[in-house]
Amino acid sequence: MSTQRLSATSHAALAAFVVLVWSATFVNTKALLADFSALEILVIRFALAWGALWAIHPHGMGHLRHRDEALFAAAGLTGATVYQMLENVAIHFTNASNVSILVATAPLFAAVMSRLLLGERTFNTRFLAGCALALGGVVLVSLGGVHSLHFNPLGDALALGAALSWGVYSAAVTVLNRRGWHPVAAIRRAFFWALVFMLPLLVFSMAAPESAAQISCTVNLTMSTNTARFTHPANIGNLAFLGLLASAFCFVGWNKACERLGTVRCSLCLYMIPAIAFFIAHVFLGETLPATGVVGAVLVLAGVAIAAS
Repeated sequence: MSTQRLSATSHAALAAFVVLVWSATFVNTKALLADFSALEILVIRFALAWGALWAIHPHGMGHLRHRDEALFAAAGLTGATVYQMLENVAIHFTNASNVSILVATAPLFAAVMSRLLLGERTFNTRFLAGCALALGGVVLVSLGGVHSLHFNPLGDALALGAALSWGVYSAAVTVLNRRGWHPVAAIRRAFFWALVFMLPLLVFSMAAPESAAQISCTVNLTMSTNTARFTHPANIGNLAFLGLLASAFCFVGWNKACERLGTVRCSLCLYMIPAIAFFIAHVFLGETLPATGVVGAVLVLAGVAIAAS
């Protein structure tokens, strides 16, 4: 096997591992939501990741041009703050099946943004056919035993907004990769901006606690409560998984894979998240495993293989 082919294989394996980890995050998040709000989980997760990346690569980035700083800010805003919050808030207005299906359109948005913003030729018949097949599989997986979707305009629009946000993030990542920044330093800078953009949400949670509670954006500052929840072993483990593995390691790994394989091609792997999560929920949460979900998982794999070929 040639060095180039070996490199492509190793980066494909890295992308697959990242998708596997991201597929498991809903289990950790679901467990943490018993003690934390969605906003608290989001802030803690990316603060941990930012600190870990500083520990791994304690070097500055020198003088940044305004254009590069804007790209890092865009990556942090779209890939972390907006994507995560829209996805979490959408679930409060529509059902999880709708959210998982609509968010799964992220690879298509990644291709569209790459074409519109970067001029890349990302569309062809095989790509579109594979995406359609994979998305059909996602629908089967997400519906499970449910035979109809119940639309909610606001919730569904938020879920589509999350997918669009990831598409913009993908375009920003492509440009940053071309500029040759150190992968750890680049993601660390993006996470810094993500945390900056989370500040207005924290202010909102304190200024309008009742409204914030409706979308799981509260922040609890009670000492006794925080002592109890931050010392609980399960919470420590789940937060560490989300912050250190799913965010710090996986975002860096994802960018490395995108740099070698192409952002749009890597994004096709995101179709597999609902399918993998479907099996994880069966194994770890005891959820049912309907035949439609199994068929859907097979269609996802087939669609990704066709689109990526």
